[in-house]
Amino acid sequence: MRDDIKQRLKNSGIWGRALFMLLFIFIQSGVKSLIILLAVFQSIATVLAGGTNSHLIKLGQQLAKYDYQINLFLTFNSEQHPFPFSAWPVGSNDDILSKPEYKDN
Repeated sequence: MRDDIKQRLKNSGIWGRALFMLLFIFIQSGVKSLIILLAVFQSIATVLAGGTNSHLIKLGQQLAKYDYQINLFLTFNSEQHPFPFSAWPVGSNDDILSKPEYKDN
């Protein structure tokens, strides 16, 4: 093996990042499951209540942003560790692209 490869293999920063990546892969699977459950619950709530729940929309935004932050870290596009090593992403009503209104026909 070449010396430069041996040196990189001994670099604790690379191994530390690999451990963080494994942790965030595990966390991301839970986040994706929560997003699916949230989508199902929001669909049911929309049918029963006749409209979307703004709290669930905000939570969905936060989970989507968190998932995006994890993706950036996993693909080496960011060196910032996502939550719980940084702040939880904030969702706001300004970020809502469109809020559908469901009316009876």
